[in-house]
Amino acid sequence: MNILITGGAGFIGSHVVRRLVTQYPSYRIVNLDALTYAGNLENIKDIDQSPNYTFVKGDIGDEAFVSEVFTKYGITHVVHLAAESHVDRSIKDPLVFIKTNVLGTANLLQVAKNHWHGNYEGKLFYHVSTDEVYGSLNMGFDLFTEKTPYDPRSPYSASKASSDHFVRAFYHTYHMPVVISNCSNNYGPNHFPEKLIPLFINNIIQKKPLPVYGKGENVRDWLYVEDHARAIDTILHKGKHGETYNIGGHNEWTNIDLIKLLCDTMDKKLGRSVGESRNLISYVTDRAGHDLRYAIDASKIEVELDWVPVETFESGIDKTIDWYLNNHEWLEHVTTGAYQEYYQKMYQE
Repeated sequence: MNILITGGAGFIGSHVVRRLVTQYPSYRIVNLDALTYAGNLENIKDIDQSPNYTFVKGDIGDEAFVSEVFTKYGITHVVHLAAESHVDRSIKDPLVFIKTNVLGTANLLQVAKNHWHGNYEGKLFYHVSTDEVYGSLNMGFDLFTEKTPYDPRSPYSASKASSDHFVRAFYHTYHMPVVISNCSNNYGPNHFPEKLIPLFINNIIQKKPLPVYGKGENVRDWLYVEDHARAIDTILHKGKHGETYNIGGHNEWTNIDLIKLLCDTMDKKLGRSVGESRNLISYVTDRAGHDLRYAIDASKIEVELDWVPVETFESGIDKTIDWYLNNHEWLEHVTTGAYQEYYQKMYQE
Protein backbone atom coordinates (compact mmCIF):
# COMPACT_ATOMS: atom_id res chain seq x y z
CA MET A 1 0.00 0.00 0.00
CA ASN A 2 1.09 3.56 -0.78
CA ILE A 3 -1.22 5.49 1.53
CA LEU A 4 -1.87 9.22 1.33
CA ILE A 5 -3.04 10.51 4.70
CA THR A 6 -4.39 14.06 4.53
CA GLY A 7 -4.27 16.16 7.68
CA GLY A 8 -1.73 13.86 9.27
CA ALA A 9 -0.13 16.63 11.33
CA GLY A 10 -3.40 17.35 13.10
CA PHE A 11 -4.86 15.77 16.22
CA ILE A 12 -6.54 12.59 14.96
CA GLY A 13 -4.38 12.42 11.84
CA SER A 14 -1.13 12.30 13.80
CA HIS A 15 -2.32 9.26 15.75
CA VAL A 16 -3.39 7.54 12.54
CA VAL A 17 -0.04 8.30 10.88
CA ARG A 18 1.91 6.98 13.86
CA ARG A 19 -0.15 3.79 14.01
CA LEU A 20 0.17 2.97 10.32
CA VAL A 21 3.87 3.86 10.13
CA THR A 22 4.75 1.69 13.13
CA GLN A 23 2.34 -1.20 12.53
CA TYR A 24 3.01 -1.64 8.80
CA PRO A 25 6.68 -1.06 7.91
CA SER A 26 6.10 -2.39 4.38
CA TYR A 27 3.59 0.38 3.61
CA ARG A 28 4.62 3.78 2.26
CA ILE A 29 2.85 6.47 4.33
CA VAL A 30 2.67 9.94 2.76
CA ASN A 31 1.43 12.65 5.10
CA LEU A 32 -0.05 15.64 3.26
CA ASP A 33 -0.83 18.62 5.49
CA ALA A 34 -1.15 22.35 4.84
CA LEU A 35 0.18 23.13 8.35
CA THR A 36 -2.61 25.53 9.18
CA TYR A 37 -2.93 26.54 12.83
CA ALA A 38 -4.11 23.02 13.79
CA GLY A 39 -1.28 21.24 11.96
CA ASN A 40 1.75 20.63 14.14
CA LEU A 41 4.69 18.46 13.12
CA GLU A 42 5.71 18.20 16.77
CA ASN A 43 2.78 15.79 17.03
CA ILE A 44 4.70 13.22 14.98
CA LYS A 45 8.35 14.10 15.49
CA ASP A 46 8.94 10.65 16.98
CA ILE A 47 8.36 8.95 13.61
CA ASP A 48 9.50 11.59 11.12
CA GLN A 49 12.73 9.71 10.37
CA SER A 50 11.01 6.38 9.74
CA PRO A 51 12.05 4.90 6.37
CA ASN A 52 8.44 4.28 5.29
CA TYR A 53 7.26 7.81 6.10
CA THR A 54 7.24 11.00 4.02
CA PHE A 55 5.83 14.42 4.88
CA VAL A 56 4.61 16.76 2.15
CA LYS A 57 3.37 20.30 2.83
CA GLY A 58 0.50 21.36 0.61
CA ASP A 59 -3.16 22.19 0.11
CA ILE A 60 -5.71 19.48 -0.75
CA GLY A 61 -7.51 22.09 -2.85
CA ASP A 62 -4.55 22.47 -5.23
CA GLU A 63 -5.37 19.98 -8.00
CA ALA A 64 -2.03 20.15 -9.79
CA PHE A 65 -0.08 19.70 -6.57
CA VAL A 66 -2.18 16.77 -5.34
CA SER A 67 -1.89 15.17 -8.76
CA GLU A 68 1.91 15.41 -8.53
CA VAL A 69 1.80 13.68 -5.15
CA PHE A 70 -0.29 10.84 -6.59
CA THR A 71 2.15 10.41 -9.47
CA LYS A 72 5.35 10.68 -7.44
CA TYR A 73 4.32 8.21 -4.75
CA GLY A 74 2.01 5.92 -6.73
CA ILE A 75 -0.84 6.46 -4.27
CA THR A 76 -3.13 3.43 -3.93
CA HIS A 77 -5.10 4.42 -0.82
CA VAL A 78 -6.34 7.72 0.58
CA VAL A 79 -7.24 8.22 4.24
CA HIS A 80 -8.80 11.66 4.19
CA LEU A 81 -8.76 13.45 7.54
CA ALA A 82 -7.83 17.01 6.52
CA ALA A 83 -10.63 19.34 7.58
CA GLU A 84 -11.52 22.52 9.35
CA SER A 85 -13.26 21.15 12.43
CA HIS A 86 -14.01 23.79 15.05
CA VAL A 87 -17.73 24.65 15.20
CA ASP A 88 -17.20 28.12 16.68
CA ARG A 89 -14.81 29.02 13.86
CA SER A 90 -17.33 27.77 11.29
CA ILE A 91 -19.96 30.11 12.70
CA LYS A 92 -17.58 33.06 12.31
CA ASP A 93 -16.25 32.13 8.84
CA PRO A 94 -18.24 29.41 7.05
CA LEU A 95 -16.56 29.94 3.67
CA VAL A 96 -13.23 28.61 4.96
CA PHE A 97 -15.02 25.38 5.88
CA ILE A 98 -16.67 25.13 2.48
CA LYS A 99 -13.33 25.64 0.74
CA THR A 100 -11.45 22.96 2.69
CA ASN A 101 -14.10 20.43 3.63
CA VAL A 102 -16.26 20.49 0.49
CA LEU A 103 -14.05 21.68 -2.38
CA GLY A 104 -10.93 20.05 -0.95
CA THR A 105 -12.66 16.67 -0.68
CA ALA A 106 -14.11 16.98 -4.18
CA ASN A 107 -10.65 17.80 -5.53
CA LEU A 108 -9.11 14.74 -3.85
CA LEU A 109 -11.84 12.52 -5.28
CA GLN A 110 -11.33 13.93 -8.77
CA VAL A 111 -7.55 13.47 -8.64
CA ALA A 112 -7.94 9.90 -7.39
CA LYS A 113 -10.41 9.12 -10.18
CA ASN A 114 -8.12 10.56 -12.82
CA HIS A 115 -5.05 8.70 -11.57
CA TRP A 116 -6.69 5.36 -11.01
CA HIS A 117 -8.32 5.45 -14.49
CA GLY A 118 -11.10 3.11 -13.45
CA ASN A 119 -8.56 0.44 -12.44
CA TYR A 120 -9.74 0.18 -8.85
CA GLU A 121 -8.18 -3.15 -7.93
CA GLY A 122 -6.22 -2.60 -4.70
CA LYS A 123 -7.44 1.00 -4.39
CA LEU A 124 -9.52 2.76 -1.73
CA PHE A 125 -10.71 6.25 -0.84
CA TYR A 126 -11.46 6.38 2.90
CA HIS A 127 -13.25 9.50 4.08
CA VAL A 128 -13.21 10.25 7.83
CA SER A 129 -16.26 12.24 8.91
CA THR A 130 -18.21 13.20 12.03
CA ASP A 131 -21.40 12.29 13.87
CA GLU A 132 -22.43 15.96 13.70
CA VAL A 133 -23.81 15.42 10.18
CA TYR A 134 -26.78 13.66 11.79
CA GLY A 135 -27.96 16.74 13.68
CA SER A 136 -29.17 16.71 17.26
CA LEU A 137 -30.76 14.02 19.44
CA ASN A 138 -33.21 14.58 22.25
CA MET A 139 -32.46 13.17 25.67
CA GLY A 140 -33.35 9.50 25.96
CA PHE A 141 -32.28 6.27 24.34
CA ASP A 142 -32.14 7.26 20.66
CA LEU A 143 -28.75 6.78 18.96
CA PHE A 144 -27.28 7.76 15.62
CA THR A 145 -27.07 4.77 13.27
CA GLU A 146 -25.64 4.54 9.77
CA LYS A 147 -29.19 4.97 8.46
CA THR A 148 -30.00 8.14 10.44
CA PRO A 149 -31.02 10.92 8.00
CA TYR A 150 -28.58 13.80 7.72
CA ASP A 151 -29.64 16.99 9.50
CA PRO A 152 -26.56 19.23 9.94
CA ARG A 153 -27.08 22.32 12.09
CA SER A 154 -23.79 24.27 11.87
CA PRO A 155 -21.65 25.40 8.91
CA TYR A 156 -19.06 22.84 10.03
CA SER A 157 -21.46 19.89 10.06
CA ALA A 158 -23.05 21.07 6.80
CA SER A 159 -19.65 21.11 5.11
CA LYS A 160 -18.88 17.59 6.36
CA ALA A 161 -22.30 16.34 5.27
CA SER A 162 -21.66 17.75 1.80
CA SER A 163 -18.28 16.03 1.59
CA ASP A 164 -19.87 12.73 2.66
CA HIS A 165 -22.38 13.06 -0.17
CA PHE A 166 -19.64 13.70 -2.73
CA VAL A 167 -17.78 10.57 -1.63
CA ARG A 168 -20.93 8.49 -2.03
CA ALA A 169 -21.63 10.12 -5.39
CA PHE A 170 -18.21 9.04 -6.69
CA TYR A 171 -18.94 5.51 -5.49
CA HIS A 172 -22.28 5.33 -7.27
CA THR A 173 -21.33 7.30 -10.38
CA TYR A 174 -17.78 6.13 -11.05
CA HIS A 175 -17.74 2.93 -8.98
CA MET A 176 -14.78 4.26 -7.02
CA PRO A 177 -14.11 2.05 -3.97
CA VAL A 178 -14.90 4.19 -0.92
CA VAL A 179 -15.66 3.84 2.77
CA ILE A 180 -16.87 6.49 5.21
CA SER A 181 -16.72 6.60 8.98
CA ASN A 182 -18.63 8.99 11.21
CA CYS A 183 -17.09 9.35 14.64
CA SER A 184 -18.11 10.85 17.97
CA ASN A 185 -16.05 13.46 19.83
CA ASN A 186 -12.38 12.54 20.22
CA TYR A 187 -10.04 13.41 23.06
CA GLY A 188 -6.48 12.52 24.02
CA PRO A 189 -2.84 13.61 23.57
CA ASN A 190 -1.86 16.30 21.03
CA HIS A 191 -5.35 17.82 20.94
CA PHE A 192 -5.19 21.51 19.96
CA PRO A 193 -6.32 23.54 22.99
CA GLU A 194 -9.31 25.23 21.40
CA LYS A 195 -11.53 22.19 21.97
CA LEU A 196 -13.24 21.63 25.31
CA ILE A 197 -11.06 19.04 27.04
CA PRO A 198 -7.55 20.35 26.19
CA LEU A 199 -8.71 23.97 26.62
CA PHE A 200 -10.05 23.28 30.08
CA ILE A 201 -7.03 21.19 31.09
CA ASN A 202 -4.80 24.12 30.16
CA ASN A 203 -7.08 26.63 31.89
CA ILE A 204 -7.12 24.55 35.07
CA ILE A 205 -3.31 24.38 35.02
CA GLN A 206 -3.20 28.18 34.59
CA LYS A 207 -6.10 28.78 37.02
CA LYS A 208 -8.03 30.57 34.29
CA PRO A 209 -11.85 30.70 33.99
CA LEU A 210 -13.72 27.66 32.65
CA PRO A 211 -16.51 29.14 30.48
CA VAL A 212 -19.44 26.72 30.09
CA TYR A 213 -22.03 27.27 27.35
CA GLY A 214 -25.60 27.62 28.65
CA LYS A 215 -26.17 25.36 31.63
CA GLY A 216 -23.66 22.74 30.51
CA GLU A 217 -26.43 20.23 29.81
CA ASN A 218 -25.38 19.38 26.24
CA VAL A 219 -24.40 15.72 25.89
CA ARG A 220 -21.56 14.26 23.83
CA ASP A 221 -20.27 10.73 23.27
CA TRP A 222 -16.50 10.69 23.82
CA LEU A 223 -13.92 8.40 22.20
CA TYR A 224 -10.23 8.17 23.10
CA VAL A 225 -8.21 9.10 20.01
CA GLU A 226 -6.10 5.93 19.96
CA ASP A 227 -9.29 3.86 19.92
CA HIS A 228 -10.34 5.90 16.90
CA ALA A 229 -6.97 5.29 15.20
CA ARG A 230 -7.47 1.54 15.71
CA ALA A 231 -10.94 1.80 14.22
CA ILE A 232 -9.59 3.62 11.15
CA ASP A 233 -6.91 0.94 10.77
CA THR A 234 -9.63 -1.74 10.98
CA ILE A 235 -11.91 -0.08 8.42
CA LEU A 236 -8.98 0.58 6.07
CA HIS A 237 -8.20 -3.14 5.96
CA LYS A 238 -11.58 -4.77 6.48
CA GLY A 239 -14.26 -2.22 5.58
CA LYS A 240 -16.71 -3.09 2.79
CA HIS A 241 -16.70 -0.74 -0.19
CA GLY A 242 -19.59 1.70 -0.27
CA GLU A 243 -20.34 1.24 3.42
CA THR A 244 -20.50 3.70 6.31
CA TYR A 245 -19.32 2.82 9.81
CA ASN A 246 -20.24 4.79 12.92
CA ILE A 247 -17.49 4.88 15.57
CA GLY A 248 -18.43 5.69 19.15
CA GLY A 249 -17.05 5.33 22.64
CA HIS A 250 -20.17 4.40 24.64
CA ASN A 251 -19.31 7.38 26.84
CA GLU A 252 -22.12 9.93 27.03
CA TRP A 253 -21.38 12.84 29.33
CA THR A 254 -23.03 16.19 29.87
CA ASN A 255 -20.53 18.99 29.45
CA ILE A 256 -20.87 20.09 33.08
CA ASP A 257 -20.31 16.59 34.47
CA LEU A 258 -17.27 16.16 32.23
CA ILE A 259 -15.85 19.50 33.38
CA LYS A 260 -16.37 18.63 37.04
CA LEU A 261 -14.56 15.31 36.47
CA LEU A 262 -11.67 17.20 34.88
CA CYS A 263 -11.55 19.64 37.80
CA ASP A 264 -11.58 16.97 40.49
CA THR A 265 -9.06 14.70 38.73
CA MET A 266 -6.65 17.56 38.14
CA ASP A 267 -6.97 18.85 41.68
CA LYS A 268 -5.71 15.47 42.86
CA LYS A 269 -2.89 15.34 40.32
CA LEU A 270 -1.81 18.94 41.00
CA GLY A 271 -1.99 18.59 44.78
CA ARG A 272 -4.77 21.13 45.11
CA SER A 273 -7.64 20.95 47.57
CA VAL A 274 -10.59 19.01 46.15
CA GLY A 275 -13.11 21.42 44.66
CA GLU A 276 -10.62 24.25 44.11
CA SER A 277 -10.77 24.07 40.32
CA ARG A 278 -14.57 23.91 40.29
CA ASN A 279 -14.51 27.53 41.48
CA LEU A 280 -13.15 28.45 38.04
CA ILE A 281 -16.41 27.38 36.34
CA SER A 282 -18.54 30.19 34.90
CA TYR A 283 -21.61 30.06 32.67
CA VAL A 284 -21.74 32.02 29.42
CA THR A 285 -24.30 32.61 26.67
CA ASP A 286 -24.99 29.41 24.75
CA ARG A 287 -23.43 28.89 21.33
CA ALA A 288 -25.58 29.55 18.27
CA GLY A 289 -27.14 26.34 16.95
CA HIS A 290 -25.71 24.29 19.83
CA ASP A 291 -26.90 20.70 19.29
CA LEU A 292 -28.32 19.18 22.46
CA ARG A 293 -27.00 15.63 22.23
CA TYR A 294 -24.88 13.32 20.09
CA ALA A 295 -24.75 9.58 20.71
CA ILE A 296 -23.42 6.84 18.44
CA ASP A 297 -24.67 3.31 17.88
CA ALA A 298 -21.38 1.58 17.05
CA SER A 299 -22.83 -1.94 16.85
CA LYS A 300 -22.18 -2.28 13.10
CA ILE A 301 -18.40 -1.89 13.31
CA GLU A 302 -18.35 -3.99 16.46
CA VAL A 303 -20.26 -6.89 14.91
CA GLU A 304 -19.00 -6.77 11.31
CA LEU A 305 -15.37 -5.70 11.84
CA ASP A 306 -14.76 -6.84 15.42
CA TRP A 307 -13.71 -3.43 16.77
CA VAL A 308 -14.56 -2.17 20.26
CA PRO A 309 -13.14 0.76 22.22
CA VAL A 310 -10.57 -0.19 24.85
CA GLU A 311 -10.58 2.92 27.02
CA THR A 312 -13.34 3.96 29.38
CA PHE A 313 -13.82 7.70 29.67
CA GLU A 314 -12.25 7.72 33.13
CA SER A 315 -9.15 5.77 32.02
CA GLY A 316 -8.80 7.85 28.86
CA ILE A 317 -9.15 11.12 30.74
CA ASP A 318 -6.53 10.00 33.23
CA LYS A 319 -4.07 9.24 30.40
CA THR A 320 -4.94 12.51 28.65
CA ILE A 321 -4.37 14.69 31.71
CA ASP A 322 -1.08 12.92 32.46
CA TRP A 323 0.08 13.55 28.89
CA TYR A 324 -0.57 17.30 29.12
CA LEU A 325 1.04 17.53 32.55
CA ASN A 326 4.12 15.70 31.22
CA ASN A 327 4.38 17.69 27.98
CA HIS A 328 4.72 21.29 29.14
CA GLU A 329 6.91 22.22 26.16
CA TRP A 330 4.35 21.01 23.59
CA LEU A 331 1.57 22.92 25.35
CA GLU A 332 3.67 26.06 25.65
CA HIS A 333 4.66 25.95 21.97
CA VAL A 334 1.03 25.59 20.92
CA THR A 335 -0.42 28.25 23.21
CA THR A 336 2.32 30.78 22.33
CA GLY A 337 2.38 29.99 18.60
CA ALA A 338 6.07 29.03 18.71
CA TYR A 339 5.35 25.76 16.90
CA GLN A 340 4.19 27.70 13.82
CA GLU A 341 7.21 30.00 13.76
CA TYR A 342 9.57 27.02 13.78
CA TYR A 343 7.87 25.17 10.94
CA GLN A 344 7.34 28.30 8.87
CA LYS A 345 11.12 28.56 8.75
CA MET A 346 11.39 24.93 7.67
CA TYR A 347 8.81 25.30 4.90
CA GLN A 348 9.22 28.74 3.44
CA GLU A 349 6.64 29.60 0.82
